[in-house]
Amino acid sequence: MFVRTLILGGGLTGITLARLLHQRGQQVTVLEAEQSIGGLCRSRTENGFTFDTGGSHIIFSRDTEVLQFMQDILGSNKEKRTRNTRIMFRNILVKYPFENGLAALPKDDLFFCINEFIKTYLKAEKGEIPPPANFQEWIYATFGRGIAELYLIPYNEKIWNFPPASMSAHWVEGRIPRPPVEDVLKSAIGIETEGYTHQSVFSYPAEGGIEALVTSISRGLEESILTGFPVRSLAFRDGVWEAGDGDRTVTGDRVISTIPLQHLLPCLDEVPREVQNAVSALRYNSVCCVQVGIRGSVPEISWLYIPNKEQGLANRISFPSNFSSHVAPAGHAAILAEITYNKGDSVSRMTDDQLVSHVIDSLGKMGFLSPDQVVHTAVDRQKFAYVVYDLAYTTHIRIIREYFRNRGITLVGRFSQFEYLNMDGCIRQAMDCVRAL
Repeated sequence: MFVRTLILGGGLTGITLARLLHQRGQQVTVLEAEQSIGGLCRSRTENGFTFDTGGSHIIFSRDTEVLQFMQDILGSNKEKRTRNTRIMFRNILVKYPFENGLAALPKDDLFFCINEFIKTYLKAEKGEIPPPANFQEWIYATFGRGIAELYLIPYNEKIWNFPPASMSAHWVEGRIPRPPVEDVLKSAIGIETEGYTHQSVFSYPAEGGIEALVTSISRGLEESILTGFPVRSLAFRDGVWEAGDGDRTVTGDRVISTIPLQHLLPCLDEVPREVQNAVSALRYNSVCCVQVGIRGSVPEISWLYIPNKEQGLANRISFPSNFSSHVAPAGHAAILAEITYNKGDSVSRMTDDQLVSHVIDSLGKMGFLSPDQVVHTAVDRQKFAYVVYDLAYTTHIRIIREYFRNRGITLVGRFSQFEYLNMDGCIRQAMDCVRAL
């Protein structure tokens, strides 16, 4: 049967869905609120610099099918790099992940980490550690007090802008691997070990930033994508779905939504109060991306985690000119600082100029630049950036998904499924969705 599919949202998930359905002979219409596609995977090029506007992205995956899809889509427009990631621990650059760089720590800190790790490991082997009730308990139960208190707790407090003790632990398994005890012991005495090996080699578009990936996926679909179409109404009438932006109406036989639940719900009539309350209760973070272009070079670091609040607001600094040789002019380098925030907090009240000044000052104190090197700055803010799993998350998301399943609206992607999905996870969901349809 010939089916017309309306896809709400033209980010990575929506465009991938459109491509896969189009390849199966389906008619698709993508409705994107912004004037360009890409969502969190958009990039901007100014003054010869290209930055990703939704935070630093790289191409890697344990999922071989998804990884091959991304690699094939980019074709020759990609460069391959070996990960060289660090953690700024006080003023020491420690290898990432932290448990694989323990030998760089001062002796007292090293002993604290390894002693607590071994004690925790032995307790776990004896079955003396109860199942963790929250994310903070999971960190302590997995890594011990040393690694937890020196790095993981302060870093996670910073990136989530939310107490780890108030976060669920259900999402961690598979995302943060439990370190092999042999690797931790080796790292403590200075024997090189490698964690998170699935991202030890990554790719990145040679030109165009991460948006080049979405643009490549969208080739051949241009006539099926409506940009500047914010969906404001969605209804099922006389056997068809009608999506409207206030002026225009588009119809289809089925709807797949990839837009945030907080945007989807107001489009619908007669939503039960229980569902409205559940969506209102979902927590998320916004991200501010401060872009700095400089004359000169940067260290050969891929990206850098900064757990200490005293060293700046940014939780992560990346160096895009180490991802691709085409994202900065010759003789220049690119630095991207990511700062998570929530509406009403101190970061949300800072102006762009204040954020730029703060980041340049922080980078200067860490030794990555001097102010007279700066030749380009810009700031981008993304309202929906990170899903935050609070302790009530599983209750709320069950109510929401059951409601949309009963209304016949398929939810796919990071802020529609409301799951902390990386790019490969979004593509995997799109693939699975199309196969299920």
